[in-house]
Amino acid sequence: MLGERIRTKRKELNMSIKEVADKTGLTSGFISQVERDLADPSITSLRRIAEALEVPIFYFLMETKEQNPVVRKHERKKLNFPSSHLTYELLTPDLNRQMEMFMARLEPGAVTCEEPLSHPGEEGIVVMQGKMKITIGNDEYVLDEGDSIYYLSSIPHKIESTGTEDLLFISSVTPPAF
Repeated sequence: MLGERIRTKRKELNMSIKEVADKTGLTSGFISQVERDLADPSITSLRRIAEALEVPIFYFLMETKEQNPVVRKHERKKLNFPSSHLTYELLTPDLNRQMEMFMARLEPGAVTCEEPLSHPGEEGIVVMQGKMKITIGNDEYVLDEGDSIYYLSSIPHKIESTGTEDLLFISSVTPPAF
């Protein structure tokens, strides 16, 4: 399903696989394998593909029908990256809003991306459990349960779970970019 949504969006934009590869720094062969669901992209690769196709990552998981404003716990759209020990759950019903909210869970030692990434807009995070180290540009901050942070997401940023238990946080992003 993920590959099919990527292929459909690429074709809507009249882009070739090579154009997507050039924009993402990934190979055409890898993009082709992802589109055919023969390869699973990392969170960083999927972010690059989404950026090249000018959509938030969760776009690839959304249904096209009108969404109920209530999102039940068991109905959340999930992105799970087992090799990165990272899970995201979309808390908003869709991406047709001015902001999106998601919850992320990182196992101890896990990171949100290999290299700090940026996207347009602003982001606010509250730590629900665990300990977070967040790097924003050249600055590093350590947040504990109950702490929050607000920043311009156009500055490259990266989050690491530095505690002994899973890091659980809720993030609000405007405009929807994740």
